[in-house]
Amino acid sequence: MRNDNKKFDTAMIRDLAILLDETNLSEIELEQGDTRIRVARQMSVNAPVNMMAPAMAPAAAAPVAPAAAATAPSADSAPHPGTVTSPMVGTAYLSPEPGAAPFIQVGDKVSEGQSILIIEAMKTMNHIPTTKAGTVKQILVDDAQPVEFGEPLIIVE
Repeated sequence: MRNDNKKFDTAMIRDLAILLDETNLSEIELEQGDTRIRVARQMSVNAPVNMMAPAMAPAAAAPVAPAAAATAPSADSAPHPGTVTSPMVGTAYLSPEPGAAPFIQVGDKVSEGQSILIIEAMKTMNHIPTTKAGTVKQILVDDAQPVEFGEPLIIVE
């Protein structure tokens, strides 16, 4: 009977993988009784994704002019030596929990390794540290904003 379950799981995984491709989803999770199956794929980030990120950010920040101005230089900020980029695909959170004070604000002094935000990926909260000490010059993402691998998050000088 265990072999039947294994075949069922393998067939189910194949079907879910095909469904991922057909629907362009990045992950699917199915739970039935004591069995839970999650099929996920890593999305590679190419140059066109970086061009899409600034287009998405102003739409979300359209009501607030300063936020739109802060996101406009994000395409030019990637080569800046103090840019901290996203190490993964996920959702960026600027504070440790809803309603709490943000980890950092523009003008704050940060030390190397200090947590600057959290990226939630696959229901795991990942603290993202600064790569160098300095002063926060720009925060390039909004709270609860989806981010891609390699996307600029903040600039520290």
